[in-house]
Amino acid sequence: MFEYYHLSVLVDRQADKYGDRTILRYRDYETDRWLSVSWKQFAAINHRTAEAMAAFGVREEENVAIFSQNKPECFYMEYGCYMNRAVAVPVYATSSKYQLRYILNEAEIRLLFVGEQQQYDIAMEALPDSPCVERLVLLDKQIMRLPDDTLSVYFEDFLNEGTPESAATVAERTARASNDDLANILYTSGTTGEPKGVMLHHTCYLECFRIHDIRLEGMNDTDVSMNFLPLTHVFEKAWCHLCIHKGVEICVNLRPTDIQNTIKEIRPTMMCNVPRFWEKVYAGVQEKINNSRGLMQRIMKDAVTTGRIYNVECRRVGKTPPLWIRWKYAFYNKTVYQVLKKTIGVERGRLFPTAGAAIPDAVYEFVRAVGIQMIAGYGLTESTATVSCAWGAYFCPGSVGTVMPDVQVRISDSGEVLLRGKTISKGYYKKPAETAAAIDADGWFHTGDLGRMEGNELFLGERIKDLFKTSNGKYIAPQALELKLVVDKYVDQIAIIADGRKFVSALIVPDYGMVEEYANKQGIVYSDRISLLAHPDVRSLFESRIAAQQETFNPYERIKRFTLLAHPFNMEKGELTNTLKLKRRTIAENY
Repeated sequence: MFEYYHLSVLVDRQADKYGDRTILRYRDYETDRWLSVSWKQFAAINHRTAEAMAAFGVREEENVAIFSQNKPECFYMEYGCYMNRAVAVPVYATSSKYQLRYILNEAEIRLLFVGEQQQYDIAMEALPDSPCVERLVLLDKQIMRLPDDTLSVYFEDFLNEGTPESAATVAERTARASNDDLANILYTSGTTGEPKGVMLHHTCYLECFRIHDIRLEGMNDTDVSMNFLPLTHVFEKAWCHLCIHKGVEICVNLRPTDIQNTIKEIRPTMMCNVPRFWEKVYAGVQEKINNSRGLMQRIMKDAVTTGRIYNVECRRVGKTPPLWIRWKYAFYNKTVYQVLKKTIGVERGRLFPTAGAAIPDAVYEFVRAVGIQMIAGYGLTESTATVSCAWGAYFCPGSVGTVMPDVQVRISDSGEVLLRGKTISKGYYKKPAETAAAIDADGWFHTGDLGRMEGNELFLGERIKDLFKTSNGKYIAPQALELKLVVDKYVDQIAIIADGRKFVSALIVPDYGMVEEYANKQGIVYSDRISLLAHPDVRSLFESRIAAQQETFNPYERIKRFTLLAHPFNMEKGELTNTLKLKRRTIAENY
């Protein structure tokens, strides 16, 4: 049986248990070595951070913000807040000065932690319109401060500001910490309108621990988790808290672009991820198969087919695979599958939770076929992440798994997924109208997602706000088309446009490397990317591939026109959220 400690004392209790054992690892880019932080060190730095906060004057229930990419200091700051009964407010490292300013002002932030030079520069631009901010704590000692900056201090110096008096204050606050205390305000990335601050109390996290202990059998203190997704996102944040609860070592990937290298260096047993990661793996393998010849190509195709029969057609539904399939699978598991897993860096992998967007069926089936334990899940910031997830050998393409223990799910008469339970947020910070609109009088949270239940298994449809209605009165579900097309090797990103129009159209960001390779093989002459994408042969290529992928759709649902874009959708233009979801309204306006 697990003991469930309040987050203010969780690390201390684990340090008593694990002592000098490693809990955090991260790369020192000056020496290019991975550094380790023991449980004892983790607890000690948390205390110093909490004491420095108290010495600064952080009050109980006060909001403290951190504007940073993933760093060990994100954990120290967060647990320092909990020990003071204060509230941690993470801000995405990619936020603009306008987004940062909005959060600073609404949450009335006095103490702001900033990660690296980019965040510091943006923070300094936002400060003139953020009068509440009194102190900046700089996590990176390489940050170059502005000459007129009188508010900032480096993290190492900040740690020295604690006093015996502030230590006593922290101890007294921690002793009074309550499960009903507010732990976090997590600002949603806002696909429509201004961001909303989701309030998550300590009760949400403690219940999250309890229900995951029931569901995730086998997750234990021998595991190593790669921290890749932003700690600002509820998926990674709740997962890392769970890892600390379970004694799992966390390796922090400091720079998102380095993940392909760091995952091979760490070779984790588990890692939270989004479908886009696995879509790239799938596309890479398909391309490898297509470029192979003769015996090698036949072996690779047979390995995938064998894995599909073994894991997808048999083990998934409790059937025993035929003997000859078991023999072949055992062979491929030590050869083809092992090489693939080593190439990615997941050969030690036991658990890869994947959520944040729908997983294309072809990708899900392929990943499971080759023996990678990716599990689909569904959750929201408002539900402290997991509402449902697959587990074990069973999975169902199109499903987001079975509902977590003691999480209540109901489908409304209109088909909307409703939630109730101890992991569900109590509402939005300083937004009573939005809270009342989202949580009804019976306590059901309205997710905005369409869905259906089959037994205890949840299947999702579109976001209600994402449904398009053509001028002919037909409803279009854009995500269904996008999921079909995004697995095509020539497609990198796609956005369906149909609202108020006579027919369905698409904005397509091609995989530029694949298109250039095709052009070179076909002898297509072009001067730049724009001329390449405008070439009739390239247009014909996409027309044929789109037609093949949408054969199963009704005529009114099919793409009639498309535009190939010379530049990808990006956050700078407001076309993607911080979690890389399409902001359809902005995309429609921009194009």
